[in-house]
Amino acid sequence: MSNAIVTDAATNTATMTPARRLRSIFSGSAGNLVEWYDWLAYSMLAIYFAPHFFPKGSRNLELLNTAAVFAVGFLMRPIGGWLMGLFADRYGRKTALVWSIVLMCSGSLLIAVCPGYEHIGIAAPIILVIARLIQGISLGGEYGTSATYLSEMADKRHRGFWSSFQYVTMVLGQLLALLVLIVLQRWLLTEQQLNDWGWRIPFAIGALLAVTVMYLRRTMQETESFELVSKSNRPKASIRELMKYPREVLTVIGLTLGGTISYYTYTTYPQKFLVNSAGFSKSEATLISALSLIVFIFLQPLFGALSDRVGRRPLLIAFGVLGTLLSYTILSGIAGSSTAGAAFAWIVTGLAVTSFYTSINAVVKAELFPAHIRALGVGLPYALTLAIFGGTAELIAIWFKEIGHEPWFYWYVSGCTAISLLVYSTMRDTKHHSHIDRDHELA
Repeated sequence: MSNAIVTDAATNTATMTPARRLRSIFSGSAGNLVEWYDWLAYSMLAIYFAPHFFPKGSRNLELLNTAAVFAVGFLMRPIGGWLMGLFADRYGRKTALVWSIVLMCSGSLLIAVCPGYEHIGIAAPIILVIARLIQGISLGGEYGTSATYLSEMADKRHRGFWSSFQYVTMVLGQLLALLVLIVLQRWLLTEQQLNDWGWRIPFAIGALLAVTVMYLRRTMQETESFELVSKSNRPKASIRELMKYPREVLTVIGLTLGGTISYYTYTTYPQKFLVNSAGFSKSEATLISALSLIVFIFLQPLFGALSDRVGRRPLLIAFGVLGTLLSYTILSGIAGSSTAGAAFAWIVTGLAVTSFYTSINAVVKAELFPAHIRALGVGLPYALTLAIFGGTAELIAIWFKEIGHEPWFYWYVSGCTAISLLVYSTMRDTKHHSHIDRDHELA
């Protein structure tokens, strides 16, 4: 390593005060919140806007159409993970995060202003698909870059704690979307107004929030890990370079499989699940979902801090075991709930189990790869797995219900979690074998 690199690294470390570190983490997290608000507002509002973008049909058929578009958006996430991952590894985490929020803002604005099927016919669902494709690219790049940024910006002793805020802000984004919907449902609009045009308001809010976040992200500090590797002679990020780490890539795929299905099953799907299967009203389902997500938010830093003490692997194994054994029981409990309290308790149970994965999955993936390929290594295999399994979770759940075999979905969740458990049981604990700790010597 040259003397110039050592000098720059020392200067960067010296100027990284706790206040600057916290400010940078906040700026990165705030953008993540808005990204996920915009992305998940689609799922939260699908019950309302589905009739506007597709020909009239049964409610299940309309929801199947919107769930299919939701899944199509996920198909673009690997492309986003690839393009933005390359960009982040070559030109900086900060710059990549700024561009991801620009794309997300554009997609939300398209949905907010797009006329319905009765006005422009087939062009309406086409525009909806285009908007979701743009958002898919954005979010595909956001996850890997954000996970890398937060993990690199955190200090070694509290890396699990600080990186857990990626899921805190992901859930805050979803919760914000739910809270906006609750305010519209209960205080500002009638049910008819919300069905007719009120569903556009949350998308417009998301576009406006994204403009604010663009400024915040432009003032972020670049991570020391990227500054070091950008001045080194390490190979440039590419797919060919990523393929030099096959074990790490397969580990990301395996540990993501069960976790992403569990996450979407208990965070975005319950709003529809409670209406279609348990018989709750739309407003009741929204409130139950919002309250359960508040509990979920507080679990993330607690579990993340726990991983800093006991390691990452024990938490992943706990998720795998509990998810495999309890998913059928929890989902059956949600479907059979006759009171809001019972539904809330079952959903929180599912979220608590999922927290063993969500709180630390970002840092685990970041710790697997060296700095010159980290954002791509985290983002691309994760996005591929998400596109195949996370993005189709709602579609599979609704389809099983449509054909009269809803419990098959419960077994599906358990089976995918069991596969991930095999990976957790055989992988090394990244807390004790972290590439981030070696960035100085490898630069």
